[in-house]
Amino acid sequence: MKSPNLSRRDFLKLSGLGLAGLLAPPLNFHFDNPFATQQGRVTTRTVWVYKLPSKDAEKVRFYQRDTVLSINNTAISDDLEAHNRVWYQIGTEDFAEGYVYSGDIHPVRTVLNTPRIEIPKDGLLAEVSVPYTDAHEEPNNESDTVYRMYYETTHWVKSVTTNADGQVWYQVRDDKWDKLYYARAEHIRIMTADELAPISPEVSSKDKKIQVRLDQQIVIAYEYNIPVFVTAASTGAILQVGTYTTPQGDFLTFYKRPSRHMAAGDIAASGFDLPGVPWVQYITDGGISFHGTFWHNDFGRPRSHGCINLASNAAKWLYRWTSPQVAMNKEFSFGGVGTKVEIIE
Repeated sequence: MKSPNLSRRDFLKLSGLGLAGLLAPPLNFHFDNPFATQQGRVTTRTVWVYKLPSKDAEKVRFYQRDTVLSINNTAISDDLEAHNRVWYQIGTEDFAEGYVYSGDIHPVRTVLNTPRIEIPKDGLLAEVSVPYTDAHEEPNNESDTVYRMYYETTHWVKSVTTNADGQVWYQVRDDKWDKLYYARAEHIRIMTADELAPISPEVSSKDKKIQVRLDQQIVIAYEYNIPVFVTAASTGAILQVGTYTTPQGDFLTFYKRPSRHMAAGDIAASGFDLPGVPWVQYITDGGISFHGTFWHNDFGRPRSHGCINLASNAAKWLYRWTSPQVAMNKEFSFGGVGTKVEIIE
């Protein structure tokens, strides 16, 4: 049976990619004013602030990578041909500094957590709940920094310790290099069973399908050939360093990990070093996968090294919806009955 046509209006309705969807808070957090705590982290070397939501407008100033900005509103540009017309207004309630292009800004929040007193032997899956936090060799800020861990990246917490200054730190295991390092516990949110529970488990794998439309740069999830979820994506691109197009054809989600350190040897990384890439679902032996993304917010155009980049909350939904399921205390699931994936032009 042929997949139904999906208009742009239907896409926006299903995906929630309106302004509220772009600024969706973490699960179980509710805000009277969603902009009251909304922040954005600069993902590029520099980002310009413009007087109006257009790159043709007057430049106000620039910010450098990892600067955290306060977002107080959104705007839509007049460029009807742009793949992403969303801009963020930055500043305070009393002073609007200008507009930044949303594709260069990772929407984040600062949510501090009460540390766990005990961690079970198998460890606990957790995510960073602040714009970024630095991981150290030892549980103190003076020790060498190992990695910078970004908002909504996922990590395995193995133990908890309190240093001489009374600060509580989690010991985090690096799944790529099998090393241990430390991060401030208040910056890390332990995930719950409810938020990792399967979505639509009553629907069998044979009645579920993911479709990736390369020309539209969208991902659609179907149940009984009816779309139930859709989101913008960034697939493989022709880059200066080579051609990394996403392969077309039929695949299965045969290998899943809630967290993966992607570095040299991983197709998604391709020269980068990315600890804690969330909600990874491999569909080829060569490493092509769906996964969450924290190094850009520019979905809707090809820009990956072959993988299907998704916003982290979208990647998490898809991860929970597909097979095989990954047990709460397991780092991966390999084999078994996977969910069908169709990648078309």
